[in-house]
Amino acid sequence: MAIETLVLGAGQEVGKSCVVVNINGKRIMFDCGMHMGVSDHRRYPNFSLISPTGDFDTALSCIIITHFHLDHLGALVYFTEVCGFHGPIYMTYPTKALAPLMLEDYRKVLVERRGEEEQFNSDHIAECMKKVIAVDLRQTIQVDKDLQIRAYYAGHFTLFEYLTLILKVLGAAMFHAKVGDSEMVYTGDYNMTPDRHLGAAQIDRLRLDLLITESTYGTTIRDSKYAREREFLDAVHKCVSAGGKVLIPTFGLGRAQELCILMDDYWERMNLKVPIYFSAGLTKQANVYYKMLINWTSQKIKDSYPTNNAFDFKNVCKYERSVLDTPGPCVLFASPGMISGGLSLEVFKRWAPFENTLVALPGYCLPGTVGHVLMSKPPKIELDPNTKIDVRCQVHQLAFSPHTDSKGIMDLIKFLSPKHVILVHGEKPKMVSLKEKIHSEMGIPCYHPANNETVSVPSTVYVKAQASDAFMERCLKPNFKLHKCSSQELSIKTLTDKNIVPELQVINEKAVFIVEDKSKKLKVVHNDEVLVMLGEKKTED
Repeated sequence: MAIETLVLGAGQEVGKSCVVVNINGKRIMFDCGMHMGVSDHRRYPNFSLISPTGDFDTALSCIIITHFHLDHLGALVYFTEVCGFHGPIYMTYPTKALAPLMLEDYRKVLVERRGEEEQFNSDHIAECMKKVIAVDLRQTIQVDKDLQIRAYYAGHFTLFEYLTLILKVLGAAMFHAKVGDSEMVYTGDYNMTPDRHLGAAQIDRLRLDLLITESTYGTTIRDSKYAREREFLDAVHKCVSAGGKVLIPTFGLGRAQELCILMDDYWERMNLKVPIYFSAGLTKQANVYYKMLINWTSQKIKDSYPTNNAFDFKNVCKYERSVLDTPGPCVLFASPGMISGGLSLEVFKRWAPFENTLVALPGYCLPGTVGHVLMSKPPKIELDPNTKIDVRCQVHQLAFSPHTDSKGIMDLIKFLSPKHVILVHGEKPKMVSLKEKIHSEMGIPCYHPANNETVSVPSTVYVKAQASDAFMERCLKPNFKLHKCSSQELSIKTLTDKNIVPELQVINEKAVFIVEDKSKKLKVVHNDEVLVMLGEKKTED
């Protein structure tokens, strides 16, 4: 039997994660993401490859969403409400709580700000979420009589230090799936390195036929998070001290709040008076976010909420449109990240032509986004045939990504020791390099399929066999024979290893056979029993 993996997204690219795995007849869709960098048919996975007739309920056993980022979640509503999948969808409780916020914000950006045709509406989002079954970490879910799934902490979400002390996890999870004796793990995005904001991924030792792992930073080994935070703060401080403006394009949940907490604390310590603006959309989401967290904490934490709201920043102000043209230094957090549209793109158009502006990109930027083009520091950026932007601003890319690096990927593979590895969510050259490293250092077959390609690997089938009484008795008794080495053998061994002078050689005469008895059942027997079955007598050496 085999495990077949159809990669519909994140094959030799970052973004649009969607992988369909067939384990012994059970088909699971892991993630249902969209591509932030394109606006044509490539935005969503090619769902027709799952079922040419569109009968997705029959074709899929379930959908599993690893976390609420749009490149893992963005196509879900389209698939359920437009394409017509009505089966079960599994995700963690935090992901279920935060997913509607992300999806609604994405819908507004597409329709209200970009003027694109509506792919789904707010009612569709609500109907989609009704199909979701929330799961706890390490909770075993029996999807049907054959398929079993379990979530493990992935360490991907960028939480704040004190919230991490309250909660074990928020959102991101690896998922283990088992059908019969066949087992596999899909990592989603994860982080193997603990730091002051989050813990490392946590998973049991498992007997895996297949590990499907992200490989975003497959050839990178990052320095400490503290050094990166210092670099970020120094760049921002230098810019505002010279009277400049700082644009930090970021997505609404997680990283924006993390960086705001970091900067608010720094502003206090350095006694800085430069305003930090947090856009209204982000503020609204942040408050919902925190209130949601409060409900999962102890009564003591709930009681302290009125005086210890994590988002009551001393140095962060609500964004007003007048800020765009107000003279003097400031810092502005604006969504979406990657400067893919919305407020961040509007502000970029206004501020990019000035040399004292700093655009700080705090994470990975997908090809096709303004952020990705900006990383090469071009003199101009063409948004469309009628819109060109002069780029005189400073650009600083910061490694605040919560993805694991090369060492983390290798550590996870060494820990789990799967029989096969499939790389997704990475750029092709990095995947090729990582694939060769995995194969050469660990001897594990590794694959890096492109989108719409299928990889088939053998799955495990354990055969039950009864052990004979004679075999069990022999297992409980020593069955070794000491054999004296001949002078010729001794001279050879001494020549090959001068530190060893063997006088005796230990020989294990135990031999095991699996036979089929008269009732057609498999049986584990000792070699003496085989001879009896064949009607022969045991001969002495």
